[in-house]
Amino acid sequence: MTDTTAQAAGTVGGASAGVSAASPAATAAAARAVVQAYWAAANARDWDAFAAVLADDVVHDLPQSRERIRGKERYVAFNRACPGERHTRIERLVADGEEPQAAARTLVTAGLDQMHAVHFFTFDAEGRITSVTDFWPEPYEPPAGREHLVERY
Repeated sequence: MTDTTAQAAGTVGGASAGVSAASPAATAAAARAVVQAYWAAANARDWDAFAAVLADDVVHDLPQSRERIRGKERYVAFNRACPGERHTRIERLVADGEEPQAAARTLVTAGLDQMHAVHFFTFDAEGRITSVTDFWPEPYEPPAGREHLVERY
């Protein structure tokens, strides 16, 4: 595994290099770049750039609230509808180029609140994110208003 500590920065443009045709080190670097672009777009609330790093059939799992979101359109809508200003800073980012995947530990700031979270990503052959699993500090009941975007499990 390759490891880096970084802040989310950069653009989506160069981030989605294919991950299957390169060496494991290049693939790990591409995975890191995609995750950085993902958080940069989310922080900027640039939903076109955010969508650009996602596979059409992306699956987002939130084990603490027992929610699953399937598909790029729903996942973008879910994030777009998230209330309030928030900023996510990558504190640690680890990527594996053998099986394109990455894990990030982040610090999420929303108003005066801060919390750490851990996120796991997988990628398709084009370098787009196929799954995201977010682990937050504690289980919680999801807020009302997003039932049309999620499945409960």
